Amino acid sequence: MAEKSTFLFSLLFSLLFICIAVSVNAHGAYLEEKNDWVSGPHLVKKEERKSIVSTEDGEISSVWIPSRPYHLQFITLEPNSLLLPVLLHTDMVFYVHTGSGDLSWTDKDELKHADLRRGDVYRLHPGTVFFIQSSLETERSKLRIHAIFMGSDDFPGQTTEAYSSIRDLVLGFDKKVLQAAFQVPEEVIYEMLNGTKPPAIVHGFSRTKRTAWEMEAQFIRDLIGSRGYNIFESNRKKRKTTKLFNIFSEDKDFKNCNGWSTTVTRKKLSALKGSEISVFMVNLTAGSMMGPHWNPRATEIAVVLQGQGMIRVVCSSISSETECKNARLKVEEGDVFAVPRFHPMAQMAFNNGTFVFMGFSTSAKKNHPQFLAGKASVLRTLDKEALAASFNIDNTTLDRLLAPQRESVILDCTSCAEEELRLLMEEIEKEKEAERKREQEEARKEAEEKRRKQEEARKREEEKARKEEEERRKREEEEEARKREEEKARKEEEERRKREEEEAKRRAEEEARKRQEEEAKRREQEQEEARKREEEEAKRRAEEEARKRQEEEAKRREQEQEEARKREEEAARKEEEERRKREEAAAAAKRREEEEARQQEEAKKREQEQAAKEEEEARRREEEQQEAQRREEEAARWRQQQEEEAKRRAEEEARKRQEEQEGQAAKEEEEARRREEEQQEAQRREKEAARWRQQQEEAKRRAEEEARKRQEEQERPQPGRGEEEQAAEQERKRQEAQREEEAARQRGGGGQQVYA
Repeated sequence: MAEKSTFLFSLLFSLLFICIAVSVNAHGAYLEEKNDWVSGPHLVKKEERKSIVSTEDGEISSVWIPSRPYHLQFITLEPNSLLLPVLLHTDMVFYVHTGSGDLSWTDKDELKHADLRRGDVYRLHPGTVFFIQSSLETERSKLRIHAIFMGSDDFPGQTTEAYSSIRDLVLGFDKKVLQAAFQVPEEVIYEMLNGTKPPAIVHGFSRTKRTAWEMEAQFIRDLIGSRGYNIFESNRKKRKTTKLFNIFSEDKDFKNCNGWSTTVTRKKLSALKGSEISVFMVNLTAGSMMGPHWNPRATEIAVVLQGQGMIRVVCSSISSETECKNARLKVEEGDVFAVPRFHPMAQMAFNNGTFVFMGFSTSAKKNHPQFLAGKASVLRTLDKEALAASFNIDNTTLDRLLAPQRESVILDCTSCAEEELRLLMEEIEKEKEAERKREQEEARKEAEEKRRKQEEARKREEEKARKEEEERRKREEEEEARKREEEKARKEEEERRKREEEEAKRRAEEEARKRQEEEAKRREQEQEEARKREEEEAKRRAEEEARKRQEEEAKRREQEQEEARKREEEAARKEEEERRKREEAAAAAKRREEEEARQQEEAKKREQEQAAKEEEEARRREEEQQEAQRREEEAARWRQQQEEEAKRRAEEEARKRQEEQEGQAAKEEEEARRREEEQQEAQRREKEAARWRQQQEEAKRRAEEEARKRQEEQERPQPGRGEEEQAAEQERKRQEAQREEEAARQRGGGGQQVYA
């Protein structure tokens, strides 16, 4: 039965490639224009969701699906809890999974309400302010809501937050603006600004919080200019309740003994008009399957509500160069899986329970799923000759393929999920085996590379030792040549000394003859010669000592080089021994691994022959452990990515703060420089004024001195002149002095005035 089912699946998927090739060519331009997602399916496990809010009264987690991107949130409220008012930024379509409660939202100039219950579906528009209150039920059931948020057309591709807190919007303004907007006393604004910020989800709905919400909402109304007074007078008016669409209370689109499915579109729910989202739900009984199909216009994003199942997804490209690969996904309650359009898929339930999932279909146009098998199979509409040629079979075989299936959409498929799971485990095992082989090959290459580097290092050491030996021989030859030169110089010095002694003796004989005449001169010459000899002897001794020191230093360096060479040879020998030991250990380890592999293979065969059921159970436990390990690794990678992202943001903020500080420091430095220049200019002006006043005083003093001298000359009697002439002369000089003094005074006052 399983082999026949596998054969049929292979035939169906082979035909699929031909059909998809035509579809891809027809819609290639549309895909490029919409930048749709064509890389393959996407799976997010429940434990991989990102936590946004977590309090004792509830929590919110999120999942991002690549390409558009699509943003899903999972809102959970404990009984009698409140999700505080938020302003919605994007389209929001939601489904109520469990529990009950009350939804309140703004619509134009009124506040609307809706009672939430399991199965409800609704859409809220961007710019809506909403809050949710969970019910206090006897069974204490939590209110769980699954929501999808679509990006705005005004900002395509922008991954902004889905909504923002009303409190943050209101209290982002300063006190003066808030007081003018609310027309309340200053102490009210002060209390609002200094209040502790509550979490996004709180317990109950106290009177003080309701007052704060009313004030914040009043301010929002004033900002947007709407006639929103009805929001605050709703407590005095009759409450209007909007009835939401409920999946469970409506007729199902398709239903048979294998399960049912339904889709909520804009025809059923008018609130979805203008939105790109529709909602669907599928309930598969044990051992059943949603038949192989694909969506020509929509991406499916589904959440598992109950049970577990297998998802088989086939790539939509027949090219071998594409990155997309056929995938098998095992999903459990809370997991999110997404399948792009043009990717054929089949959802299967295990034999031990039902498999229920709901989701969101992303398409602004009509989307009609195309089924490959059953009464609604697209294969039945194709030309038989072309279809038989595509499978390379005759018409009789083709009729046998298409005729037996009497059901459509949801088909019976006993043990199909188990078979898919078995194949998935085999693929995982093959991948692990291939990974182990790659690791072994990399280890072998690494060992070879290490041996090559060691060999190169050994050759470099030998070359270095050879060069050092040549340099040592060269130094010895140079030392020998230097010694020969010194010996030659010493002999020449001795010969020169002998000649000097002979010359001195000859001069002594000559001086003996002339001793009486030149006694004083001879003594001076002897003393001079003795001094020279002493200097030469001292110089010779110093040169001899320097030569000895150089010889000792050269011997010491040779000894050190010899010791270093011995140490290097010893290190090379030890490294060679360690390399040989490692090779022997690696060979022994390889032999042990081969022996252990052989023993394990024999044990595995014996276990398969003795107890197939026990082997199946052991494999299932191993698969679960591997799955848990994989989830832990993926969670660790996700946490590492978050830490790196947080670190990157912290570094970016630190860099911005540093740039701001540097800019502020530059401004302060410029201001200090300007003030210093102003002070220097003021000091310069004061010095100029003091110097000018000093010059004026000096000029005044000189004028007074000259006037005094002229006065004395005038008063002094002049010989040969009459008294009258002298008096006239003195009067004339006195008047000239007064005029000069007046002119100097005017010049002094005018200069000071000009300077001022």
